[in-house]
Amino acid sequence: MTPTQAFNQEQRARWNGIDGEYWVNHQDSLDRTLAPVTGPLLAFAAPRAGSTVIDVGCGCGVTTIELARAVGPSGRVVAVDVSAPMLALAKERLRAFANTTCLFGDAAELPLRDLGAELIVSRFGVMFFGDPVAAFANLRTGLAPGGRLRFACWRPIGENPWLQIPLHAVYEHVPRLPKPDPEEPGPFSFSDTARVTRILTAAGFTAPSFTPLDVQMDIAAGGTLEDAVSQASAMGPTKRALADQPEDIRAAAIESIRRALTPHVSPDGVKFPGAIWLVAADSQS
Repeated sequence: MTPTQAFNQEQRARWNGIDGEYWVNHQDSLDRTLAPVTGPLLAFAAPRAGSTVIDVGCGCGVTTIELARAVGPSGRVVAVDVSAPMLALAKERLRAFANTTCLFGDAAELPLRDLGAELIVSRFGVMFFGDPVAAFANLRTGLAPGGRLRFACWRPIGENPWLQIPLHAVYEHVPRLPKPDPEEPGPFSFSDTARVTRILTAAGFTAPSFTPLDVQMDIAAGGTLEDAVSQASAMGPTKRALADQPEDIRAAAIESIRRALTPHVSPDGVKFPGAIWLVAADSQS
């Protein structure tokens, strides 16, 4: 098994196990937290009525629903995700939309050639490919000539205190995670615009443009400080740093997260800046 195959296998196991189940069980709160990104991404993507759109990493379906509304009954949205639990929930939510189809599998490998889509959209679903050039080359086969690619990805973690602050609170109690290799897949692996440009052009897309999007993210999802602590401790590198820690260490780390988040509590939730790239590129053929 190659390193890429091993990584892809590990990703499939995660998203079809505890990670996928977490997103299903907390779908509403996570949709609320990411709502400040969803609307601007869809406006940026500008899906056209009557067109075919591929939603990569559709998750529990919130972006697919909005895309289906935008393309209308004469259009089509193909929702793709590697997580069976999340895709099952998406299917339930999409029952009222006859213009949607759900595909289970890795977008890097699924046969997409016959779709002839005008647009590919992804909200934080394209940063985890083991071989990103091959993955985007495969995605491009799903586009009609001149088809468009529009996606959201995170800017550097230092510009995203919604994640950095809880993580640093945990580091008061546990060893720091190894610094990711610049080529290693992960939530912030597309923060480097030069790297993304290299990947997309090698995959047959035009040189991309990068539009910064700055939002306020409520990690309490309209709830309480305890809701924010729960979400912060279950996300990304913070979750990994806490994994397999003894209960006393974990409890102390959670208390540090609580202290770090407390100054950010307001009547509107527990809000932090979020920094995103909106990326645009087109198929060269």
